[in-house]
Amino acid sequence: MADLSTTYMGLKLKSPLIAASSGLTDNIPNLKRFEEYGVGAVVLKSIFEEEIILEKKALLAKMGSQSFIYPETLEFYDYNDDTENESSYEYLQLVKKAKKELSIPVIASINCITADQWTYFPGELESAGADALELNVFIMPSDLKRGKAETDKVYFDIINQVTSQVSIPVSLKLSFYFSDLAIMLKKFSETPIKGMVLFNRFYNPDIDIDNLEVISSNVFSSKEDLATSLRWIAIMHDHVSCDLAASTGVHDGKAMIKMLLAGASAVEVASAFYNNGVSHAAVMLKELEDWMDLKKYKSINDFKALMSQHETGNPAAFQRVQFMKYFRGQRK
Repeated sequence: MADLSTTYMGLKLKSPLIAASSGLTDNIPNLKRFEEYGVGAVVLKSIFEEEIILEKKALLAKMGSQSFIYPETLEFYDYNDDTENESSYEYLQLVKKAKKELSIPVIASINCITADQWTYFPGELESAGADALELNVFIMPSDLKRGKAETDKVYFDIINQVTSQVSIPVSLKLSFYFSDLAIMLKKFSETPIKGMVLFNRFYNPDIDIDNLEVISSNVFSSKEDLATSLRWIAIMHDHVSCDLAASTGVHDGKAMIKMLLAGASAVEVASAFYNNGVSHAAVMLKELEDWMDLKKYKSINDFKALMSQHETGNPAAFQRVQFMKYFRGQRK
């Protein structure tokens, strides 16, 4: 029988399948079901930077209004009954409960766009028991007043601020919105982070032409979305100094196998679980196991990165961006 265990960011996983941050990973019953169906780790639903900042400002304002002048009083308010409904408090409780109930790694997640005011919070997540932290970072390159260098600096500021305050492994979940993507991924990997997740999925706007409203579109990924992550995992595998995890477009065991062949250490999945239920994790892992048995691979390392750009017999296939074979005119 094939051994599905692997490592990611130094964490030992019983399988390379990770339940990605989503509404499905915000409660203990679901997290326990994910573990039951074989996932190697869970990424808790993200808490947003804005939530952390607003709640901390409200807390400090309350302290000021009640004439508390000593910073030590903050410890009292961290656990005061008044804070029990705050997002940051609830999130820390989720981390603690998940660590108590699960035997697989629990990865906390913060959705962030600056390195301002919230970066104390990762230390609290570590104290609560989180095994790792995923930073979901995306800065939309739409600000006409901010140049590339200034935008790039924000990413490095976030990395440096967070990694300087925690000892648990930190990963960066990124977009492909970089004009020099390969260079940036390499630079990110040379910081203290231990992993990069390629790529995060965004809110996509659409327009309702009947009601003239801006609405959301394509909430879930499709199987066709696999290609972008597959390409860049394969290209970057031999050029980065940290682990790579694949995300977006992985809907079945075959897609997971492809990502592992390209060089991913783990695969994060969300949309497929929304579409097929949490039990789909077992189906995906059975596909992986059957394929490994068929190919006589005993472990993930036996075939990991076998089809990365460096290893494949056709490295140019990952670089090609124009269609030739399919859309070229055929003469009779």
